[in-house]
Amino acid sequence: MKSKFASETANTMTELVLPNDTNTLINLMGGKLMHWMDIAAAISAMRLCNAPVVTASVDNVSFHHPIKLGNILTIESKVTRSFSSSMEVYLKVTGEDLQAQTKYVSNEAYFTFVALSNQGVPIKAPELIPETEEEQEKYNGALRRRQLRLILAGKMKVDDAVELKALFVKS
Repeated sequence: MKSKFASETANTMTELVLPNDTNTLINLMGGKLMHWMDIAAAISAMRLCNAPVVTASVDNVSFHHPIKLGNILTIESKVTRSFSSSMEVYLKVTGEDLQAQTKYVSNEAYFTFVALSNQGVPIKAPELIPETEEEQEKYNGALRRRQLRLILAGKMKVDDAVELKALFVKS
């Protein structure tokens, strides 16, 4: 299984917000955005493992700025780290109002995916190699975010989360 650079998993998806995508306030519906984010993130995860993937978790999707009808949205996704069969994907969503000539960050989130065989059994994900300083920073933080996810899911005890604990407890 060949390791891959984080840049090899990069994906950019662009959509135009149409009337059927909006709520009664003429803003993009959150569920529609999450649907698009899931697709964009899955593409990044599949680029890493060259296999089908399923969404395992979604972290803290915060809506900083609504995306209005007629605006263009861009979703950038990239794998930040792989573990055994899982991988974390970072997403950044920007909106663009062409008439006002403005761009703005709407959302950021982390999604976790699991790589699967064609029989639907989890398989090992290839190692991810960060290249840039930003990729290295996200790579390093991914272990702490993973430990927090596992604690919240009841799959890890707080005392076992060594990387996460180090942020709060001085030795």
